Amino acid sequence: MLTVEEALTRVLALARLADTEVLPLSRCLGRVPGVDTVTAPIDVPPFANSSMDGFAVVSGDWPAELRVVGEVAAGALTLPEVRSGTAVRIMTGAPLPPGADSVEPIEDAVESDGVVRFPEPIAAGSYVRRAGHDTQLGDEVPLATAPLSPALLGVLTSLGLTTLAVRRRPVVAILSTGDELVAPGEPLRPGQIYDANSPALGAAASEAGAEPLVLPRAPDVPAEIERRIREAVATADLLVVSGGVSVGRHDHVRDTIERLGDLDFWRIAVQPGKPLAFGEIDGRPVVGLPGNPVSALVTFELFLRPMLRAMLGLSGDGRQRVVARAGERIGKDRERRAYLRVRVERTGDGFTARSAGGQQSSQLRSMAEANGLLIVPEGTPAAEAGEPYEVILLGDVA
Repeated sequence: MLTVEEALTRVLALARLADTEVLPLSRCLGRVPGVDTVTAPIDVPPFANSSMDGFAVVSGDWPAELRVVGEVAAGALTLPEVRSGTAVRIMTGAPLPPGADSVEPIEDAVESDGVVRFPEPIAAGSYVRRAGHDTQLGDEVPLATAPLSPALLGVLTSLGLTTLAVRRRPVVAILSTGDELVAPGEPLRPGQIYDANSPALGAAASEAGAEPLVLPRAPDVPAEIERRIREAVATADLLVVSGGVSVGRHDHVRDTIERLGDLDFWRIAVQPGKPLAFGEIDGRPVVGLPGNPVSALVTFELFLRPMLRAMLGLSGDGRQRVVARAGERIGKDRERRAYLRVRVERTGDGFTARSAGGQQSSQLRSMAEANGLLIVPEGTPAAEAGEPYEVILLGDVA
């Protein structure tokens, strides 16, 4: 069996960088930029303006009584001139009128009968936002290789941009296999269960930045599985198949990958999720995940989430990691590295992790209730109470 690191290295080797598409900025939130920088085509702000409601003045005019000769509102097209001995009433964001070099806030001024007085000398440049004080014409604005934030989209909009090249979301085809599976809403017959893997894996793909394409379920029939796989690799960037990757008589996915393309590996030393088939068909990566829902989600988290992020030009899995002390003993397979479902809480100046519920790979509720995966290395039979372990955070910590 491969280690987690060995398997991840092989998976990432087949991650091909997605091409770019140009989208309106209104559709770019959360998308990954397809360019490293944008050159500012204008100054921001494009003109000197007031940061306060007050009076635009010449800074040397003090002590004096200044005659108010006009008013400038935000968006004004015509501006009265300010000369020594005069002042112009000005609103926040309004252009600084010619001749003025400072603004005195309205709360520091005394105005009566068209004359304004100030209690203190006025320093040059007071309460004035100079042109380009945020971004200057020709500046290279870096676009971090991370999903675009509301603030960064605001910056791009302030530059007058309307579109941006972003990485195309990789299309991930998701195929659940198994005669026992039925769609929610259909009546359950004896021996049947509802297909939880398709929607769960589709959501995991979307969370990782991909475009999920959930396919109709396939029965445990080799010819039908082969047909579905051929169709999927012709249209998707990545095919994820759940179920049928072990050694049972009705497990046909691994054999199909091997027959149609190249099978790289199919077993890893991880709990949950030992049977995992990874290969390539017609230049497209194909992954066969275990059928048990927790195994499918954990192996997706460990291998496919980093792969999809690499296809978007991002590194790692994007998850925060902390060290937490186990609040109780949680058993595991001695030979495999375990990723145990836990609830992580802040305790004092650190973190404590307790089991989120049953740790069997068919117990999906504990995966839903967990906010972390506690990593327990190979060669140990359990996470021991009081010992520190690394935790991959899947959600917020209280």
